[in-house]
Amino acid sequence: MEKINIRGVLFDNVTPSEAIEVAEGYIERGEQCVVFTPNAEIVQMAIEDDSFRDVINSAELVIPDGAGVVLASRILKKPLKGKVAGCEFAESLVKGSADGKYKIFFYGSKPATDEGISVADLADRKMGEKYGFKAAGTSHGYVKPEGYAELIEKINSSGADILFVCLGVPMQEKWIYQNRDKLNAKLIIGLGGTLDVFAGTVKRAPRVFVKLNLEWFYRLIKEPKRLGRMMKLPKFIFGTLFSKKEK
Repeated sequence: MEKINIRGVLFDNVTPSEAIEVAEGYIERGEQCVVFTPNAEIVQMAIEDDSFRDVINSAELVIPDGAGVVLASRILKKPLKGKVAGCEFAESLVKGSADGKYKIFFYGSKPATDEGISVADLADRKMGEKYGFKAAGTSHGYVKPEGYAELIEKINSSGADILFVCLGVPMQEKWIYQNRDKLNAKLIIGLGGTLDVFAGTVKRAPRVFVKLNLEWFYRLIKEPKRLGRMMKLPKFIFGTLFSKKEK
């Protein structure tokens, strides 16, 4: 696969369907593959923290989950094929596994919802209603470090081929980096708020916002407290313009 260097983060130049094909190829070969899905905000974090950048680049598959990354690739004249949304990537794997092709474990998000179950369990239920899917196992994301050994044993004993880790950035990437050698799953993916979207506790942006590459703006409207984090987006774009000028 062609790697595209965007401000130090090495992205795989793939379409959504190609990303699925590559990921499933690792499972079929019995090889472990970590997948990270950085957007512009996460790339900016990697620019500001070399150790975090190294964690991101340790993944076998790095896909661009954001229009800002694709825009930066064009500014740098190293165009990526397009955005590969992590949530859609994950849902494609769930849909494709509804017949038992692969076993998927859901790990992350809150331990309780208004329905009295964890977000991971609710996500499992909703995906079951939608696709006839059943997770190999679930765990909420509020596990303390002293509980990691028990959690990893639970994941491994489930027989999961695929592990969704939804702890938020940068915790999920660092957790995967530190624990991947202890995990039997062949495909391990950092997926942020994907389980919340599956569960319906967080709504994805309406299709018009997605089409106009304004998902970030929708999230900001819904969660104004994200403003500080969102400021990394213009910082990243202007930094990319200046880095190109310097070259």
